[in-house]
Amino acid sequence: MLELTQKGLYCPAGDFYIDPSGKVDRAVITHAHSDHARRGGQLYYSTVSGEPLLRARLGKNISVQSFSFSQKFQIGPVTLSFHPAGHILGSAQVRLEYRGEVWVASGDYKRDADPTCEPFENVPCDVFVTEATFGTPAYQWNKEADIGFEIYQWWKENSLRGVNSVLFAYSLGKAQRVLGLLEPWAERPVICHAASTPLTDCYRAQGIRLAETRCFSSVNAGEEFFGELFLLPQSFLNSEQASVLGKNYQTAFASGWMATENRPGFSSYDKGFLLSDHADWNDLVRTVLETGAKKVYVQHRGNGALVKHLNKLGLQAFPDTALVPKPQSQLELF
Repeated sequence: MLELTQKGLYCPAGDFYIDPSGKVDRAVITHAHSDHARRGGQLYYSTVSGEPLLRARLGKNISVQSFSFSQKFQIGPVTLSFHPAGHILGSAQVRLEYRGEVWVASGDYKRDADPTCEPFENVPCDVFVTEATFGTPAYQWNKEADIGFEIYQWWKENSLRGVNSVLFAYSLGKAQRVLGLLEPWAERPVICHAASTPLTDCYRAQGIRLAETRCFSSVNAGEEFFGELFLLPQSFLNSEQASVLGKNYQTAFASGWMATENRPGFSSYDKGFLLSDHADWNDLVRTVLETGAKKVYVQHRGNGALVKHLNKLGLQAFPDTALVPKPQSQLELF
């Protein structure tokens, strides 16, 4: 059903790619992050809720066919449907059915509650291609933590001292999730980077409730800030604009990597918030088992702990490199 090529996952039966890395005729996109949605496709297939983000990232004039979750569509003889992945708004797993066999390519996914995207849906299948960004037992999230309140408390404590708070988060997905978690708590606008503003607008246009924001591009020359929360990409501190923060500020990073890297004080940050848009170890294992798949291919950490653990559980688990087609000369030996 699927092969791993230089351009990514390819379906020979339908002649299309899933999240291709190069120019292709037909690109089935799981979500709009730049490592999954790239320019150069002649025709993109997307979820309805993911299409505005895809256009914001790749250009409003790209050719897109969008489908509701669970809506079936055909590419050649292959029947496809999108199912919620819970990663960011509009993110999807891709279900493929051909000649009585069902495969699911997960894309990136998480099982945690998130007010800014559709909740994960388990999809039964024969073969499951799963991500494993955090595919070791060291990465386990605290499901009971109220990260929104933790961020608000940090902001408020800094604000009372006149200290600005700078929270680094990816412009798509993580920034909007932080704003969604802060929505019940924020008492004044969060100042956001211009790169995230059109993406945040896509979320608001679909009825997602977010904390009030102010775009950094509206900051006036010489304007001073005391006790504000800035939501910015990590590269910001190296820009000329960083001078607006003054000398009195604290930094934090929201990421799943905070699970193992000395959480407060990780690297050069003053604070760390354990907030991931990917499944942790327990949810990776749980998801694989719940699909009922007998064969599993693992991406991102294909030779790691997850493959070994699944094999011990009696499943046929392989790194995604096992999907690389064998040269014709090798095939003729069998």
